[in-house]
Amino acid sequence: MRLFRQLSLYMALALGANAAAAADQAQLEALREDSLKRLVVHAEPRGTSSVAFELADGAGTASLTDYQGKVVLLNFWATWCAPCRKEMPQLSELQEEFGGEDFEVLTIATGRNSPAGIQKFFDEAGISNLPRHQDPKQALAREMAVIGLPITVLLDRDGKEVARLLGDAEWNSDSAKAIVQAMIASK
Repeated sequence: MRLFRQLSLYMALALGANAAAAADQAQLEALREDSLKRLVVHAEPRGTSSVAFELADGAGTASLTDYQGKVVLLNFWATWCAPCRKEMPQLSELQEEFGGEDFEVLTIATGRNSPAGIQKFFDEAGISNLPRHQDPKQALAREMAVIGLPITVLLDRDGKEVARLLGDAEWNSDSAKAIVQAMIASK
């Protein structure tokens, strides 16, 4: 009888966790408007890569696991990418509004992008609050199935991928801000 009660409690907790995950997915999907309609929200969070990328200014390497504990909007981009140029100031605005202990916009230039070229790109766009990290051999991009640029991936506090968008989007829109707020609130 005791085993039956423990099994019943376990099943109730498991079903409650699945219902909460489904509600989060439904909530995020409901918040998608305009260019964010293309944000693909996964039914279940997906694992990410632990492949290292290069930190800005030769400060060493890091991996996505270093960002666990906060919601991350991970943006793969390149200096030659016109849509990247368009959305980078919007990503900067999102970082300005929400960046801190709970949220970070993480930008990673993938492929052939010189540090000087990245700095010039940021200077021309007026970006001073986003990281200039690099994935020069595209190892992280390959592991993360980056098939074009830009690609933006939303990671939960556990470092799991919950959504992905191929192409540029209006990251300073009310829809984007509502999605970020919902992710931050779901501790």
